[in-house]
Order: sequence, then C-alpha cells, then structure tokens
Amino acid sequence: MFVTKTLKTLMLGGIAAAALSTAALAQDMTLKLGHPANEDNIWHKASKKFAEEVETLTEGRIVVEVFPNETLGKEMDVINGMQLGTADMTITGESLQNWAPMAALLAIPYGYTSLEDMDAVAGGELGDEIEAQIVEKVGIRPIAYFARGPRNLTSNRPITSVEDLNGLKMRVPNVPLFLNVWQALGANPTPMAFSEVFTSLQNGTIDAQENPLALIKSANFNEVQDYVNQTQHVRSWIYLTISELAWGQMSEEDQQAVMEAASRAQEWEREQFLTEEAELQTQLEELGMEFVEVDNAAFAAAAKEAVLNSVAEEIRPQVEQLFAD
Repeated sequence: MFVTKTLKTLMLGGIAAAALSTAALAQDMTLKLGHPANEDNIWHKASKKFAEEVETLTEGRIVVEVFPNETLGKEMDVINGMQLGTADMTITGESLQNWAPMAALLAIPYGYTSLEDMDAVAGGELGDEIEAQIVEKVGIRPIAYFARGPRNLTSNRPITSVEDLNGLKMRVPNVPLFLNVWQALGANPTPMAFSEVFTSLQNGTIDAQENPLALIKSANFNEVQDYVNQTQHVRSWIYLTISELAWGQMSEEDQQAVMEAASRAQEWEREQFLTEEAELQTQLEELGMEFVEVDNAAFAAAAKEAVLNSVAEEIRPQVEQLFAD
C-alpha cells in the first residue's frame, strides 16, 4: 500500500514537473511594450492587437505585455531603457531625431498632402532609409507604422486663406519648426503647455490653437472655439518599435512571426483610424463646431521657405523633394 502511494506520488510529481517544463519552453520570451497613451487610445488597442497576434503566431513562445499611460516611463525614458535592455518595445516618432536626423521627416509641415501621399513615403524607399537610420543610430527597430490624424487649426473666425492669419494669436507646441512656419504664414504664435490652452482660449490670451481632431474633442475645445479650419498642415506617422537587443535574441522564425504580427496590427489600426476620424468630425459638428475648407496649396507655398530654413541641412534635400512631389 505504501509502495503504491509512493509510486503514485512520484508519477504525479513527474507529470507536474513535465508540465512546468513544457510551460517554460512554451514561453521563451516576454516583451515589455510601454507607451504614453491611455487605454482608450487607438495606439493602445493596436498594441493589444499586436500582442494577441504575436502570441498566436509564435504558439506562445513570445508574450507581449503592454504598459499604457507611461507606466514604464516617459517616451525618452523607455527608449533609453530599450537601449539598455530594461524595456523592449515602444511607440515613438519624430522624437527619434535626437539620435537619427531623418526621423524629423515623420512630421514635416505640408510635406504630405494626403494619407496616400504619406503612405507612399512611409512605405517606400525614403521610409526604408528613415528606418535604417533609426536602427543604426538609436538601436531600435521600426516594425510597423500608425497614421496620426492631421493637425487642424481651430479659431473663433473662419480661416480660408493665408491672409486670414494676419496677427492671429495662437498657441503652438514648443517646436521651433512649427513656430517658424506659423510666423512665416503671418500668425502670431506663442509656445504654450497643452494644459494651459483651454483657459488661455477661454480668457482671450490666445484666439486659436492647432491639433488633431481627437485632441480637439478630448480637450473640449468646442466649448471655446467655433471653427475647425481644415489646414491639415502636419500629417505624420508614428512607429511601433522593438529594441535591437530583444530582436537579436529571437530565432529567424520568431522574427518573421513578429513582423507578420506587426503587419496585421498595422492593417487593423488603419481601419480603426479611418473610422474614428470620420466619427470625430461628425461628433464635433454635433457639438457645434463648423468645418471650414482651406486653400491648402497656398498655405503650403507660403510655408515652404520657412520649413526648409528650419530643418537640419542633412535632410533638406529630402524635404525639398517632398515639396516638389
């Protein structure tokens, strides 16, 4: 009787050990993906989609843990962590120009006139050059890109031409390129923290501001602004990236699986993005904002010299080509 119980115990212990061993083998790698957006943001949803696809395509060998709301740190902190091996993935964009000058091409005012135009660059030879420089200079690898909503100018009077901007007091982020461009267009731009914009519009310190539709709505600018002038002056994209340290630890098979997962997440995000953009315009119109068509060709022509004078000399030829196209 004692022998039988002992044998059963040993057998059960062996089965449990084998199960633990199989589980350990099944999950070879855990990737930590930190980003700044909240759980409702499309970037977070796309990150979760990517994580699901990775786990499926690698049969559980690779698990992606997603950390929203800067849980792993601010953008630059996470990038530094990826270089050191304490973080594995993030979503990032033109901030990468701190290391790789070509990353500035992700957000050139009037560099891209449509989503299709942006896609042609991001998914073409120039996009490949940008990605290669990021890999070389930063030590992180872009594996997918997500479109961002174009930045539009809001105001309390309609803006249809460059002349309508004369003397317009407006807020811009503290980006020299953006400041220079709006000055060249005749406006009176003031760098200001985003948290101060609503109150400044409310009390008349500024008359206008510019941001994508998603931020215009979430910040309730409809309460202090009447018009969305469709300047669409900055179209840009942002990368889903993985550290070269983590990438180098994967087998070729798993690298291919991760790239396929990224491709699926990119396609999924684009569908969601287009749906959300259309819904945002409708929602803002229902909240009382009027959308105004703008002479974008005239705006781009007036901004060109300021853009070229504000970008690094290294990327000026590419920027000139964007305007020529």
